[in-house]
Amino acid sequence: MPGAGTDRTKTAPAFAGPIVVLVEPQLGENIGTTARAMANFGLTRLRLVKPRDQWPNPRARAAASGADEILDEAQLYDTLEAAIGDCELVLATTARAHDQAKPVIDAQEAARLMQPHLSAGGNVAVVFGRERNGLENDEVGLADRIVTLPVNPAFASLNLAQAVVIIAYEWFNAATGGPLPFAMPQKSAPAPREQLLAFFADLERELERVEFFRPPEKRETMQINLRNIFLRMAPTQQDIQTLHGVVRAIAEGRKGPARGGILDGEEAQLLRTLLAEHGSARVPSERSPVRGLSRLLRRNPTDAERALWNALVNDRRFAGRGFKRQVPVGPHITDFVSFPLRVVIDLVPPDESEAAETTRAERRAWLDERGYQVMDVSAQEIEADVGKVLDRLDEHITMM
Repeated sequence: MPGAGTDRTKTAPAFAGPIVVLVEPQLGENIGTTARAMANFGLTRLRLVKPRDQWPNPRARAAASGADEILDEAQLYDTLEAAIGDCELVLATTARAHDQAKPVIDAQEAARLMQPHLSAGGNVAVVFGRERNGLENDEVGLADRIVTLPVNPAFASLNLAQAVVIIAYEWFNAATGGPLPFAMPQKSAPAPREQLLAFFADLERELERVEFFRPPEKRETMQINLRNIFLRMAPTQQDIQTLHGVVRAIAEGRKGPARGGILDGEEAQLLRTLLAEHGSARVPSERSPVRGLSRLLRRNPTDAERALWNALVNDRRFAGRGFKRQVPVGPHITDFVSFPLRVVIDLVPPDESEAAETTRAERRAWLDERGYQVMDVSAQEIEADVGKVLDRLDEHITMM
């Protein structure tokens, strides 16, 4: 296509529109953009009264953006009287009150007024004045109605093509009934209630595992609000399938080691140390900072974390056990967690500071209170023999 929305293979509307009359237009560019505005809304008849510059005008053609046929068929007149001589209805556009006892209408009313005359085969002219000072009193006196627009009174002057496009749009809208050229495609049927309820059950089950519904007395209200969010969307079957996939991906966590991180292993460990020492491992009142921090840590694992995760996901003993890396459990971020087993693996860094040790102890106490089994694993243990670490984890799970 040569231009956005332009398709020369389509047929323009066959019904006649009003005649656009420009009185003494000063710039060729304005005549060209007027022709373009006319073409946008199916107007084809342009009459020019004493254009200031030569005609034909190359600047008009350049500004018309392909509406050349309108310019080629434009008619020249020496007077406004001659230009409207064969018209039975004449409308004068102006932004100024001319103190004349003549009905004043807006563009929408003008379009309604034109229709009977055009449908009966009559000619209707809409007259536009000069760019500098519009129409003179005597020129407005030749019209049947005055057309004006509700514009900013402190800056009421419109560009010539802008004024034309408003009138043209209202006429085209009235003549065609205003159908839009395209609509949103219906690529999937609306989701049936059965599918919605299955999605809600899946979503709420996963939210329950991460203790989202807190405090317990607000659980029912939170569930209703959550369901209403999705019901207001009126989702399609494909929407619900996609949302099921999103919930499943979040619940199962990343497959394999993190990729695309910006920190190396030593820098990632330094980040965790700084967070622990400054108490940033816990954000009691805001969920979004915890989630954002967990994503950062997940994408930037330490060497010990990467080694343990690689071993864990490749060991069949832990397949389907639901282990995840760096995800929030309540207000805390755990190194590894299995919500189905309620087991947490806490990596103990080398040379842990007193502040970091205190933070880790507080996190463990919080998890113990809620029934999580916490297993401490040092970075040195993983480096020495990660297989033994997994054996200890398997034994820990078996004894639960």
